[in-house]
Amino acid sequence: MSSVSYHISNLLEKMTSTDKDFRFMATNDLMLELQKDSIKLDEDSERKVVTMLLKLLEDKNGEVQNLAVKCLAPLVSKVKEPQVETMVDTLCSNMMSDKEQLRDISSMGLKTVIAELPLSSTGLTLTASVCKKITYQLIGAMGKQEDVSVQLEALDILSDMLGRLSGALVSFHSSLLSSLLPQLTSSRMAVRKRSILALGHLVPCCSPALFSQLTEHLLTELAKGPPTSMTRTYIQCLATISRQGGHRVGEHLEKLIPMVVKFTNVEDDELREYCFQAFEAFIRRCPKEMSPHVATVTQLCLKFMTFDPNYNYDDAEEEEEDSMDIGDGLDEESDDEYSDDDDMSWKVRRSSIKCLEALITTRRDLLLSFYSSICPALLARFKEREENVRADVFAAFSTLLRQTRVGSSHHGLIVAGSDSGASREEEPAVAMLKKQVPVIVKALHRQLKEKSFKSRQGCFCLLTELAHTVPGALEQHIPALIPGIVFSLTDKSTSSTMRIDALSFFHVLLLSHPPQAFQPHMQVLLPPVVACVEDTFYKITSEALLVTQQLVRVMRPLEQTGGFDPKPFVKEVFSATLKRLKATDIDQEVKERAISCMGHMVCHLGDHLGAELKGVLAIFLERLKNEITRLTAVRTITLISASQLKIDLSSILPEALSVLGSFLRKNQRALKLGTLACLTALVTHHAASIKPAALEPVLSELPALVDESDMHVSQVSVTLLTCMAKACPSSLAKISSSVLPGVFRLVHSPLLQGGALAAIVSFLQALLSSKTSNLSYSQLLKSLTEPFHSSPSSADSSVIHRQSYHSVARCVAALSSACPKETPGTVAGLIQEVKKAGSPESARVLALLCLGEVGRSGSLGGSKEVQGVILEAFTSTSEEVKTAASCALGSMAVGSLNDFLPFLLKEISSQPRRQYLLLHSLKEVISACPASSLSAHVESIWALLFQNCECQEEGTRNLVAECLGKLTIVNPAQLLPRLKQQLKAGSPLARSTVVTAIKFTIVDQPAPIDTLLKDCIGDFLKTLQDEDINVRRVALVMFNSAAHNKPSLIRGRLATVLPHLYKETQIRKDLIREVEMGPFKHTVDDGLDVRKAAFECMYTLLDSCLEGLDVLQFLDHVEEGLKDHYDIRMLTFLMLARLASLCPAAVLQRLDRLVEPLKATCTTKVKAGSVKQEFEKQEELRRSAMRAVAALLAVPEVERSPSMADFANQIRTNADMASIYQSVQGGEGGGFGPAESMDMS
Repeated sequence: MSSVSYHISNLLEKMTSTDKDFRFMATNDLMLELQKDSIKLDEDSERKVVTMLLKLLEDKNGEVQNLAVKCLAPLVSKVKEPQVETMVDTLCSNMMSDKEQLRDISSMGLKTVIAELPLSSTGLTLTASVCKKITYQLIGAMGKQEDVSVQLEALDILSDMLGRLSGALVSFHSSLLSSLLPQLTSSRMAVRKRSILALGHLVPCCSPALFSQLTEHLLTELAKGPPTSMTRTYIQCLATISRQGGHRVGEHLEKLIPMVVKFTNVEDDELREYCFQAFEAFIRRCPKEMSPHVATVTQLCLKFMTFDPNYNYDDAEEEEEDSMDIGDGLDEESDDEYSDDDDMSWKVRRSSIKCLEALITTRRDLLLSFYSSICPALLARFKEREENVRADVFAAFSTLLRQTRVGSSHHGLIVAGSDSGASREEEPAVAMLKKQVPVIVKALHRQLKEKSFKSRQGCFCLLTELAHTVPGALEQHIPALIPGIVFSLTDKSTSSTMRIDALSFFHVLLLSHPPQAFQPHMQVLLPPVVACVEDTFYKITSEALLVTQQLVRVMRPLEQTGGFDPKPFVKEVFSATLKRLKATDIDQEVKERAISCMGHMVCHLGDHLGAELKGVLAIFLERLKNEITRLTAVRTITLISASQLKIDLSSILPEALSVLGSFLRKNQRALKLGTLACLTALVTHHAASIKPAALEPVLSELPALVDESDMHVSQVSVTLLTCMAKACPSSLAKISSSVLPGVFRLVHSPLLQGGALAAIVSFLQALLSSKTSNLSYSQLLKSLTEPFHSSPSSADSSVIHRQSYHSVARCVAALSSACPKETPGTVAGLIQEVKKAGSPESARVLALLCLGEVGRSGSLGGSKEVQGVILEAFTSTSEEVKTAASCALGSMAVGSLNDFLPFLLKEISSQPRRQYLLLHSLKEVISACPASSLSAHVESIWALLFQNCECQEEGTRNLVAECLGKLTIVNPAQLLPRLKQQLKAGSPLARSTVVTAIKFTIVDQPAPIDTLLKDCIGDFLKTLQDEDINVRRVALVMFNSAAHNKPSLIRGRLATVLPHLYKETQIRKDLIREVEMGPFKHTVDDGLDVRKAAFECMYTLLDSCLEGLDVLQFLDHVEEGLKDHYDIRMLTFLMLARLASLCPAAVLQRLDRLVEPLKATCTTKVKAGSVKQEFEKQEELRRSAMRAVAALLAVPEVERSPSMADFANQIRTNADMASIYQSVQGGEGGGFGPAESMDMS
């Protein structure tokens, strides 16, 4: 301890030296000492250090002064409160000094101290007392009218302090406001500006009363009609406080807007600019409250965005009509020469355009009206002469395109002419945009040859957005765009970023338009792109290689044989790409893209390469052996081997196969999958040139890959084995013994389903038909069914999972279809198995399922014996056997409808006790049969289902509903109206069945029923107002399903549906009843399920129909849900986290009301004697609430709200809450992991 004091006193002594170097070094050493965490000073040392440093602030040497200021930062946290106060007092009095240098250095010192004051709750007392001291002094300093620089410094420091520590100054807010407001009338512009900044920092944390006082003051002053310079200040202040204070301005807009509108008529450009900035702030911060004023503001923006009193545009337009060639260059220069330094009108134009952009960003709901009002106006301004303003016009138009894309159903690029785009209905906004495309291109193609980089960059960004938003729409206009692209690529003065922009737009254009559109222009397009491939800057090369790769596709698209001859261009492209492919000393990205580009060349133009081909393949082999490029090389070889040109790969095959085999041992999953795909392509297309010995290295690695730990790798491996069984059967004989046990383990695994199961089925069939393996039909069958025959007592049988029964049944059916002559024997064996009294349950279940799967292919006929077996199984005591029998019956009926369906329907009507099982069979029939074969039976099924739609048993009713829904899809035009009729006719039970049936007609792929559903879904949604609570619940579930799977069905109906949806979220006292359970009373809430369904709908709407929601109204109901039952609170916490990322502005408006319930949940403790479940529930609630809090804290500016800042402090200081917060943050990677997304299927 003493040694530190000794060391420090030593340094202090040196600081008094007359030699400035000594003083400098000593101060520097002191700073280093203070920065150590371990240092502790005694009181005497503290006092000495502080006194010394304050003295050094007045040192004659500037460098020593600067160092002394730097020492203050670490000192603040190392000394006790009195010393900090001494520092602050001295600094404040120095700030008033007459010496300018001392003033400057002291104000720097004060800023340093403010930046270091602790924010944590432990240090708040220090912070508060220091702030008090500084604030008193600063308020005094601002009053000093005689010296402006003192005033400016004081305002500057105050801004800093308010920006960082506004919470600690709450008690001063009103005195600060009253001392800042007079400064707005100062004669000095700088003082006014800094006062506005300080007010901006004061606004977020001040009380609503103070905010109103400030706004009222500005309104009163503006109403007096002050001189223009003062009006500017007040309007600027308005814009700043609405930017900073956000939603609070909303209450005052009614008075503010007319005032600001009035001032746009004053002939003063800067004032107008500030007016539009204020409008922009209002629109961004209070989009909802601005609704009544949107029309007024839009009109003003449209009027002033063309405001250019000193310039006449007419002649420019005529000139555009006359000439389109490069000769325009001369006229353009004369445009640029016109310059008037006093002309400020461009500021007005820019601010009004920015204001429009804010409108477009915040009000997606008005998109269609924007297309009729704003879109043409922006297009007309593409000719703007001022470069900065023009860039803003492009930016605003790009925003409009982005907003259109967010709403339209397809994301990403769809190559023009593909069906997926055509079948979807077109959004009205997209349709309006398509009409504008010719105008856009006409306005832009001249700009693409401008000298100004900024303009061209804006054009390319805008065109890229356009190509993304309406893929294929530019096809007609490609001839007009190409000269612009070529100009940017070849122009000597063009910067590299400009070239990269031009190339990346060209790439998007090539991806989103058909090859024929570019073929006529190849002569013009290729040379500049090839020149870019040879550029010295790697980023240009890399972009150019991407473009070249697409151009190769254009030269000879393999999908169609066109009349275009690529021959003249091959050599030029090939030599440039080869040069890059051979180079080893280039950027990784360029290497990869050169490999990929050359791969496309070989794939599309391999027959034009002649003798060069072998050399290229040899390079690919080299790249395959290199760890850095191997993945790209694997993908490229895959592409080449599948080429329609049948490229001869024999020169590299043997070596490539051994390298690929070694990759299967590597731990890199992407490499494994890529290698398997590559091998599959090679075996499929080049089997003839592969010698069985060459496959050895691959075959030895495969058994290890067939494993349930990675289903996807297993699936791809089995697919490769299947290809081998078909293409090189001899090589497979050796490994059947090593690979089959793994395959059977997979078949018996509970995880097997979907693609992997289909792959195994194909493999077993290929294995049988290849005849090479020494495994016969009966041996395979035995291996498959063995585990199911062990007696139930053995330990193994308990492990068999339900899924594996179905997998084995599928495989057995596949084997029997591969060997039709064995089928009758197999069937007889299976029937015996079911009948045999002694066979274990697992064997009987499996036998029934196998019968079903074999019957699915129609090979059973209407065998009476089978029907008898099934009926007998229905009487079994085992639930498993009954379920298997119902599954089997359904599958057989799919195979031979006419034999089994009448039998099934007869049983359903005559056997009420087995109805549930038989309906399961019927559901299977309806789901799996093609519509054409079902249509003959529709009437009889329909009648039968309606007889049972009022069944008391909910499970049976749901099955009936599912059958009805799936049957309706078979013939929607006829059956949907009938379902609608039933709504009017039926009892509550029948209505709930019909509404549930509609849920099953909504599928997530496009279907013919969609257009009919869209017209009549409104009638089904009317059941949200049904008097029966259960009908309302199922209506909500149906609505949720529609919102999740086909949002387009309900988007147009939200206005009518939402009020009823919100009504269902409210707690209804009349549905809560008390039940006596022995001595206890227990409350039961019958409305809980309906409320839960309603909140689930709200959650889904956030994802699918956000733009149709009024978020503030939505938040009102979320807020109620935060105080509801456990399940609903869990849901609303999720919604809150989602809303914080989707619409932070709205959440900030409601923050104060949302914090309380969150705080309540996080601080609640469970009663001491509660059961374990209660503790777990409460813990889960707190974690979920904490996730919502973490999401809110991620919103910028959130801690400006005093209540939120206070809660955040509480979390930091309370160990229990802090640990939950940490685990929520850390456990899910700082953001929100899988727990965040709810499964709504």
